[in-house]
Amino acid sequence: MNSQPRAVLSMHDVMPETLSLVEDFLAFCSTHAIPPMTLLVVPGCDWRDEQLDRLRDLAGLGHELAAHGWLHRVGTPQSLYHRLHSTLLSRNVAEHLALDGESILALMRRSHAWFAEHDLPAPSLYVPPAWALGAVARQSLASLDFARIEVLRGVLDLRTAHLHPLPLVGFEADSGFRAAILRLWNSSQTGMARISRRTLRIGVHPQDLNLRLGGSLRELLKERWHFISYGDVL
Repeated sequence: MNSQPRAVLSMHDVMPETLSLVEDFLAFCSTHAIPPMTLLVVPGCDWRDEQLDRLRDLAGLGHELAAHGWLHRVGTPQSLYHRLHSTLLSRNVAEHLALDGESILALMRRSHAWFAEHDLPAPSLYVPPAWALGAVARQSLASLDFARIEVLRGVLDLRTAHLHPLPLVGFEADSGFRAAILRLWNSSQTGMARISRRTLRIGVHPQDLNLRLGGSLRELLKERWHFISYGDVL
């Protein structure tokens, strides 16, 4: 059995406008012998044929494609919770929080169907933008074609309806305040992963290597992790 600490690596916000940055990040990972990761694709963007071909090439290289919302943006938050969530965590991307349960399920089904419509591998993982699943009953998720959903606390196995709590780190720090908060959060989550021997979820964004915590991200990825897939996590 591998004694190295385990980690699962995912790239958020894979869109037409971020695809070149995503490929740059993957090139960095390749030079450090990091295996293929999970790419969280935003289906509702304006994907051109050439960009879809690049997605197919990435899938062919072994990168898992997951569904990541539909548009990855939302208008003005309506509820107090959504306004607080937007201010403190998600800004304007947590599109589930503006929807009711049936609308959330419809969005998720639409997101899943998009992959087959564009000759891409069907995703087994769904990650709501900002990990915010919203007001949808857990039992209703069993009707979806996904096998698992990742939320802020961990990974939900839709076959058993069991949530597997897992530590999570992130590096999207475009301000001093966010950088300070994330440093504290990441330190506690990484320590929790090592002590509990639970798999560490490393959630990155296309521009993270160029932001304030880019150095910390590079250092973390160069450590001796045993990288696994989301399926292996469960």
